[in-house]
Amino acid sequence: MHRLDEIAAAIGARLEGRGDLSIRRAAEPADAGPEDLALAADPRYAAELARGRARAALLWEGADWQALGLEAALLVRRPRYALAALSRRLDQGPGIGPGIHPAAIVDPAATVGEDAAIGPFAVIGAGVVLGPGARIGPHVTVGAGTRIGSDVLLHAGVRIAAGVVIGDRFIAQPNAVVGGDGFSFVTPERSRVEAARATLADGAEAAPQAWARIHSLGGVRIGDDVELGALSAIDRGTNRDTVVGRGTNIDNLVQIGHNCIIGRDCMFCGNVGISGSVSIGDRVVLGGKVGVGDHVFIGDDVVAGGGTRIRTNVPKGRVILGDPAVKMETQLAINKALRRLPRFMERVAHGNKAVPKEDDSE
Repeated sequence: MHRLDEIAAAIGARLEGRGDLSIRRAAEPADAGPEDLALAADPRYAAELARGRARAALLWEGADWQALGLEAALLVRRPRYALAALSRRLDQGPGIGPGIHPAAIVDPAATVGEDAAIGPFAVIGAGVVLGPGARIGPHVTVGAGTRIGSDVLLHAGVRIAAGVVIGDRFIAQPNAVVGGDGFSFVTPERSRVEAARATLADGAEAAPQAWARIHSLGGVRIGDDVELGALSAIDRGTNRDTVVGRGTNIDNLVQIGHNCIIGRDCMFCGNVGISGSVSIGDRVVLGGKVGVGDHVFIGDDVVAGGGTRIRTNVPKGRVILGDPAVKMETQLAINKALRRLPRFMERVAHGNKAVPKEDDSE
C-alpha cells in the first residue's frame, strides 16, 4: 500500500484532501475501486469517474475534485510526465528473488556486486563484472569479460555477448540481444550487388561467387539509462565498437547494425532498422518501421515519421517523412498531388487540354 501524501511528494503533485488514504495500484477511472488511484488527468475522463468507486484520483490542474465526489486528489501540470514517476513508484518489478538462485551458473572468475539478484538458469561467464543492485532474470546469458553497471535489469532470455560494456540503470526487455556479430559478407571479386549499385542497371555482370564472412572483432558500448526493447538487437562492430549513447530508448524489434554510433537521448520506435556504419546525433526520433541505409549521417534533433526510408545524410533539426525521405511538408504535398493523379490522368485520356484546379480537400 502507498500513502497518497508520499506519492504526491514523489511525483511532484499538489495534494488536495486526505493525504492519509492508501492505494494499491493505479487504474482507469471507470474500473477504479476504493483502494485504487484513478487516472483521470484530462477533463474528458471526468464522466468515467462516476462509473468507478475511486476515492482518490490523479487530475488535471484546476480540477474541482470535490465536485467529482472524491476524498482526495493529486493535481498535476503535465499528466503524462507525472505518470512516468507514478508508474515507477508502483512498479513491482519482474519478481527476481534476492541473491543467486541455486540453478544459476556463475563462473568463479565473475564479480557480482552487492545486492545483485540472479535468477534460475542464468549463466554468467568468466571475468564478467555485474554492478551493485543488478537484477538478472531467468535464462539470461552474459558472455565472458562483459562489464555491466549498477541497478541494471535484464529480463528473461536476454543475451549479452562477450566483451560488451554497459552503463548504469540499463534495462533489456525479454529476449533482447547485445553484441551479436554484424552482417558483413564479401566476395572474391566484384559481386552482382556491387555491380548493380555502381551501374543502377539490370545488366550488371558478375561471376557466380560464394560469400566470405567478415568476423566482428569490435564490441558494443552502451551508456547509462538506456533501454532496449524485446527481441531487439545491437550488433558488435567489425573493427571498432558499436556505441549507444546515454538515455537512448529502443523499442521492440529494432535492429542496430555493426559500427553504428548512436547519440544521447534518442528514441527508436518498433521495427526500426539501422544499417551498418550509421552515425546518429543526439535526441533523434525515428518512428515505427523507419529504415536507414548504410554509412548515412543523421544530425541532432531529427524527427523521422513512421515508414520513412533514409538513404542520404539528414541535416540537424529536420523533420522528414516518406520513401525516399524528404521534408515532411514536401511529402504531404506529394501525397496531395498523388490523390489528384487518377482524376488528372482520366481527363488527359479524354483529351482535355486544360485541367481545372482541384479542391485541396480531395
